[in-house]
Amino acid sequence: MDVLEYIREDGSSPYRKWFDSLNALAAAKVSVAKTRLELGNTSSIKWFAGIGEYRIDWGPGYRIYLIQDGEDLIVLLGGGTKKRQQKDIDEAKAIYKEYKVRKKR
Repeated sequence: MDVLEYIREDGSSPYRKWFDSLNALAAAKVSVAKTRLELGNTSSIKWFAGIGEYRIDWGPGYRIYLIQDGEDLIVLLGGGTKKRQQKDIDEAKAIYKEYKVRKKR
């Protein structure tokens, strides 16, 4: 399965911005989760409103927000923690809306 970061029109990646802010151990845990997605393991994802929330049961409860576009593509929208969950979900929904608008063009 292809796992790609969403890139905004200005060239920025919300996922990369979040990932780069993580400490080394948290980044390793998130990298393992991304590898599992690439291998097709989506069992840790909770789906709602077209968005997936990959839960990492470690530390503050890291989350990766994503969408699935077709059968073989996952697009990473961003990430966060359990503490900021609702704010992170709202941001992921806005990014997903932006993604759909851009894809129509």
